[in-house]
Amino acid sequence: MKVVTKTDIKEYPLLNRGKVRDIYEIDDRTLLIVTTDRMSAFDVIMDQPVPFKGVVLNQMTLFWMRKFENIIPNHVLESDVDRFPQELAPYRDELDGRAILARKAKPLPVECIVRGYITGSGFKDYLATGKICGISLPKGLVEAKKLDAPIFTPSTKAELGMHDENIDMSKAEALLGDDVAEKTRLIALDLYEKGAAHALEKGVIVADTKFELGFIDGSLHLIDEVLTPDSSRFWSAASYSPGKPQPSFDKQYLRDWLKKQPWNMEPPPPTLPPDVINATASRYREAYEMLTGRTIN
Repeated sequence: MKVVTKTDIKEYPLLNRGKVRDIYEIDDRTLLIVTTDRMSAFDVIMDQPVPFKGVVLNQMTLFWMRKFENIIPNHVLESDVDRFPQELAPYRDELDGRAILARKAKPLPVECIVRGYITGSGFKDYLATGKICGISLPKGLVEAKKLDAPIFTPSTKAELGMHDENIDMSKAEALLGDDVAEKTRLIALDLYEKGAAHALEKGVIVADTKFELGFIDGSLHLIDEVLTPDSSRFWSAASYSPGKPQPSFDKQYLRDWLKKQPWNMEPPPPTLPPDVINATASRYREAYEMLTGRTIN
């Protein structure tokens, strides 16, 4: 494997270069999705990559998608690089472990966020209003407190460099339609509850996470990334103690470092020192190994 910050595949058109993923069109029904080692925080791409982070994200997503196939189908067609089209053979070292062939989907215009614990922007909203995305919560909750039941708190999807906006269920229904919004809510909660139960058995708390769903041939599919350190907050169950921020196995470590820098959360970002890069990379690997029982070589 090699560190990959940007791909340049001449044989197929590049459809999108996002914060982390490069997406190419293989044909009118198939995409090549490459998860790079680019690192983003606060919707800004850092100048330095986190080595092999893309492999961790891709392999963890594949793990969860297989586990959730009985709940909802997913968009993955192939993950074995040796079974990719022959035109991609020259790029094997770049794609190995970090790329998939996927069916094209029409993504829903909302992020499907589920919170099982109160933290992050949700805790800030709660302190200000007593609610998260219009959902009233009991008084007196402290940071990192487990909620009585997980809640679905959708957000809009922002363009690259912009920030997502939390919305309530009525706005989600306006964007999706009542039936799709309710089906989406139930699927997201089911995915979270089953994923969080598995994680807890492995010593990891899933505080919150973000799913993405899309339509393929008229039915909802699970797409993009699933329960990764980029899309979730992972805490150690062994050291969990509500009332304060929790040690994490995700990008929160990097966010906390960035918040201490003289930076306004707009490009250009601060230069990441080697120790911060290495500490972030080790947290990603640890999360993968704990949750899947596998290692990334």
